[in-house]
Amino acid sequence: MEEKLLNKEVQNYINANLHSDLHGLLLKKSPFPDVSMQEIVQQIKGKQTAQKKFSFLLKEGIVFPPQLNLEQASSEKTALYKSNILKGKTFIDLTSGFGIDAYYLSQKFEKITLVEQNSELLEIVSHNWGILEKKARFLNQKLEDFLAENRNTFDVIYLDPARRDQNKNKVFLLEDLSPNIIEIQDKLISISNEVVIKLSPLIDLKYLVSVLPNIFRIEIIAVKNDVKEVVVFLSGENSGQIICKCVNLESEESELEYQFGDEENAQSEYSDPEKFIYIPNNSILKAGIFNVISEKFGLKKLHPNTHIYTSNDKVKNFPGRAMEMEVVDGKQIKKKEQFNIISKNYPLKPEEIKKKYGLKDGGESYLIFTQSKKGKIILKSV
Repeated sequence: MEEKLLNKEVQNYINANLHSDLHGLLLKKSPFPDVSMQEIVQQIKGKQTAQKKFSFLLKEGIVFPPQLNLEQASSEKTALYKSNILKGKTFIDLTSGFGIDAYYLSQKFEKITLVEQNSELLEIVSHNWGILEKKARFLNQKLEDFLAENRNTFDVIYLDPARRDQNKNKVFLLEDLSPNIIEIQDKLISISNEVVIKLSPLIDLKYLVSVLPNIFRIEIIAVKNDVKEVVVFLSGENSGQIICKCVNLESEESELEYQFGDEENAQSEYSDPEKFIYIPNNSILKAGIFNVISEKFGLKKLHPNTHIYTSNDKVKNFPGRAMEMEVVDGKQIKKKEQFNIISKNYPLKPEEIKKKYGLKDGGESYLIFTQSKKGKIILKSV
């Protein structure tokens, strides 16, 4: 870790240029003989990212890694949520990266170990944890080498596998990740009571269950209705039942738990639109529990392929959006009116709908273009 970056004059220059044009800065000559403009811009990008993703690092003396490491780091919001799930005596992060998850997830543990093969990145993390007064054992090793040499056991093992191949292309199947989770799962379970793995939001849940026989819990974590992570929990002592949880952070929506496999045994009823319309949040849609939602909340679906629900009486604690709406004719829609437009199971996209009807985007009113079992319909908020 370059101590020259912590020079007071260098830090003052970085802070003074937090809102500067970074491309323009890169074309300038560095005012410091031993610090390049690329290094300065890297720190500026780090501080800008920290403002959005992990504000606890906006402290004097913190050093930031290259952009790719920042992009791969978890957000403070999701890490804080996961920290409330785990506790014990010994915690190890086998793919620590920039250490955001490790910093939060290890809060309720006595002994913490971070394994990272990138020596420069690990040096930065070690320095930053010193600034944050957080203690840990830092091991500069490949995960595979650590597992081959290790003789210890841990209460919790955490992994966030790299989701890019050698050509920097994104991958998400377990056999394509680094490390290959399928190959090392038995070893992980043999040395830990609980193995926690952060995966891509694109991962298929049925695929996960088919290749990881020791799963006992799956968490689908969204932030502001944007699914960020699928987190799986493994244990050698699982009962065969898998509890799934859908969470939408930074919303007032309720969390929803269900048992994996419930969807196959649940059934939906269908109806024309009634007084209230419900749209599940994206964590629910990711879970694919469309019939479970219908049964659990006593709601009817509009169409088998339209994941919109309806009822005459408003239900409480629905994990998504609930609105009072009515069916309207397209001829009733006036040009230049302002609406938030939603298109689900409908041939036109929102932009195409706006163009067709001459509508403006935004405001407080909604139009939903969708289908019931009787055909295409338009719903307008009341």
